[in-house]
Amino acid sequence: MALVIDLKPHEKILIGEAVITNDKQRTRMHIAGDAPILREKDVMQEDEAYTPCERIYFLIQCMYLARKPELYFDQFYKEADAIKKAAPSTALFFINITNFILKENFYKAMKQAKELMAFEKELMDKAAGQENAEQASDTTESA
Repeated sequence: MALVIDLKPHEKILIGEAVITNDKQRTRMHIAGDAPILREKDVMQEDEAYTPCERIYFLIQCMYLARKPELYFDQFYKEADAIKKAAPSTALFFINITNFILKENFYKAMKQAKELMAFEKELMDKAAGQENAEQASDTTESA
């Protein structure tokens, strides 16, 4: 069964090792075969992976695109362990991601990693809110 992708004008898509750029009008593509496919919006460059969970996404993306995904396994597990130690609430995400990786379903692992990144943002926002509340409390106490 072919994958159907609608491309916006000038949108890029990565198919295998080729980057395809759409022309000025919308295009519908039917893609059959076994090659990694990523839309431009889903591609993360290494220098864009600022947070620990963004680095996880980037590593899984590398696995998805690589001819030898196992080259990224050690680094992935090392970083995943560090995140789970710092934030045990991420463990379920990593169970799911690891299961997808073991089945070599890297695209689904990437989708799960996107959910992990959203969860990381929630944790960071919550921590920043608590820090701001503590600073405000300290300011009122010292006044």
